[in-house]
Amino acid sequence: MAEAVLIDFFGLKFNSQKNSHQALLKTLNAVRYHHAAKAKFLCIMCCNNISCERNGANNNCELEASNGLSTLLREFETVSNPSMAASLYTIKQKIDEKNLSSIKVIVPMHRKTLLKAFIDQLFTNVYSFEFEDLQVTSGGGPLKQSTEINMITAQEIEAIQNEIQTHLRSLPALKGELTIITSPLISDTFLHGFTTRTGGISYIPTLSSFNLFSSSKRRDPKIVVQENLRRLGNAAGFNVEKFYRIKTDHANDVWIMGRKEPESYDGITTNQRGVTIAALAADCIPIVFADPVRKACGVAHSGWKGTLLGVAMATVNAMITEYGCSLEDIIAVLGPSVGPCCFTLPRESAKGFHNLDPECVRLFDSPNPYVDIRKGTRILLERGGILPQNIQDLNQDLGLCTSCHPDKFFSHVRDGLNFGTQIGFISIRE
Repeated sequence: MAEAVLIDFFGLKFNSQKNSHQALLKTLNAVRYHHAAKAKFLCIMCCNNISCERNGANNNCELEASNGLSTLLREFETVSNPSMAASLYTIKQKIDEKNLSSIKVIVPMHRKTLLKAFIDQLFTNVYSFEFEDLQVTSGGGPLKQSTEINMITAQEIEAIQNEIQTHLRSLPALKGELTIITSPLISDTFLHGFTTRTGGISYIPTLSSFNLFSSSKRRDPKIVVQENLRRLGNAAGFNVEKFYRIKTDHANDVWIMGRKEPESYDGITTNQRGVTIAALAADCIPIVFADPVRKACGVAHSGWKGTLLGVAMATVNAMITEYGCSLEDIIAVLGPSVGPCCFTLPRESAKGFHNLDPECVRLFDSPNPYVDIRKGTRILLERGGILPQNIQDLNQDLGLCTSCHPDKFFSHVRDGLNFGTQIGFISIRE
């Protein structure tokens, strides 16, 4: 049974107001009879004026109604907007506020393909949709429908994406201004930074607001994340068309740009100007590397597994092998991550850090000792030959732990599976 029911009146054409109201009464009564008992959200979507046009058609949809229809409409939430993108985005917000995922869409036959195309852009696989034809009288009756359209062209898909993007660009930033944390160790040869959770448009509580990763398991669609990334590119000064992020596997594989891209990797290196590379994180450490002498850079995603597997030095070694970098020239900046105050591992997993250095583990004899993945990363970098003065630990310098600061950072430890993602990024200026 659907948790939410959406009725699309966006494309209906009205002839006689009296007859139209009778048809609407019949339709809405049927929906209420079949769904009101179990559905937690009943919604009507329509234009907000009498001459809303789409594809040259005059789609009149006015719901100021007679007494009977007015009474019935109080049981439905009406979303009115001349933009389909704005209407559906508003409806998605209302569905997400109620944490619903099973949705029935009752839509005129000729609009089903179009509506599905909008839904594909705005919703992820978290949601399930069931479609039902909107049954209204035809053949000279009060409401007329066109025939079903089964195909949608690439140009129409592009137009839908443009309409959604235009709406998203109009939205205000949430939770404050966009903030980029930078390191004084990295020279102006590079653009770089670490994001926080403020200044984006994502509204899901655990993703709000500057979430920079979309997946089928999250409610933030790709097009929203792309808007957040666009805003970051504008603020930082990089080209989002040349933006590449790691494909996390919690291991130690590194992609050297210019070579064949692996299926997954937790490090990237490049010496290409104008290309921005990024490491994702939500408690794991995003590490940024820069060599101002050889003008090369890298990023690594270092969780507890990747730390023990040596992903940080694997990235450094790729820079040395591929670009002729020297250990004494490489700068390493450890971005915001979970601190030893909040991160625990089962004792068996914590042994690797205890073997690395007992100071990496607190309460080692307990079932779930506290582990300092940052100290472990620094130790491995120094043992690998990176100069201590060329390593900056932002957690230590700024007193930041991702789990301890819900106002500033996303955290898997704190927020659970539906967590947001921040990044560390770097590029060589063109």
